[in-house]
Amino acid sequence: MRIQEFRQHLRDAGAKPCHEGRILRAWLAGEPLTAMDCLCRPGADLPARVRALLPTLAAELAGLARIHDEHPAEDGSARWVVNLADGQMVESVLLPRDGLCVSTQVGCAVGCAFCMTGREGLVRQVGSAEIAAQVVLARSRRKVGRVVFMGMGEPSHNLENVLEAIQTLGQEGAIAHKNLVFSTVGDLRVFERLPLGPVKPALAISLHSTLAERRAELLPRAPRISPEELVALGEAYARGVGHPIQYQWALIDGVNDGAEELDGMARLLGGKHAMMNLIPYNQVPGLPFRRPPGERVAHIVASLRKRGIVTTVRQSAGQDVEGGCGQLRARSQVVRAPRPRGALAA
Repeated sequence: MRIQEFRQHLRDAGAKPCHEGRILRAWLAGEPLTAMDCLCRPGADLPARVRALLPTLAAELAGLARIHDEHPAEDGSARWVVNLADGQMVESVLLPRDGLCVSTQVGCAVGCAFCMTGREGLVRQVGSAEIAAQVVLARSRRKVGRVVFMGMGEPSHNLENVLEAIQTLGQEGAIAHKNLVFSTVGDLRVFERLPLGPVKPALAISLHSTLAERRAELLPRAPRISPEELVALGEAYARGVGHPIQYQWALIDGVNDGAEELDGMARLLGGKHAMMNLIPYNQVPGLPFRRPPGERVAHIVASLRKRGIVTTVRQSAGQDVEGGCGQLRARSQVVRAPRPRGALAA
């Protein structure tokens, strides 16, 4: 379901723009849609047909995203496996403080060599209302003031739905534009479309290497944009909207943690309106990649900061539950898969 369909249902029932906006704001805040006093200013009652429609719409919206499984972590985060209305599953992550990571696709077509989500390919797009519903679900538990589009999927491959969700969350959802973070491996459409919208989110770019050949190996189906061009495009967007670019870097032992990459980061990001967000690799069963030792991570951080690069380390939420992106969903699918006919009980 797209948010535009929800809006159209209300309009068809006679809702005026003020009614439509108030109903959307109530839903995105986690308020019950049947609480009419929350939806209209005094003296501006909802049309009878809209009132009659709200229970049906409320039930439909509630079914867009439901928690299938929950995995709280020691760092205060919690990873959720979320059931969508058609039975497909995605992951959402409650981040420490008031953040939330949402998924934009079931599966992913980029096929990053180190990522569990990409191993199954793309299953389907997540609708804009399903994206927003992940926020509503989280707000039923706690305050959410920051949403990062960094869960399952590549947002640029579902651009219309993601932009519609961003616009709605930044307007009716009352989330500051800089606190809506669009993550991408790099797609020219992103740099063309994001500056044109009424809500201009912050941008996170998955870099992972400053060497074109190595980046192509790690991100085999990402657009063939050189790291230099990608940083130049990011810098232009950052200067235009005023939000620094967050460069994401999955730090993998012996792959992209050497001196050559350190020099490349300093060369590409020096003087830029940007920050480097290092993510020590969260090991995926069946893949050969490993996380660098803690002292190596500390050395990289100190070296980059000494060279003037704003650098942070983001421990992937849920490491203590082996819940890197896509892992919990994969395990849930195994659990729910029917036993083949004739299979013996364990």
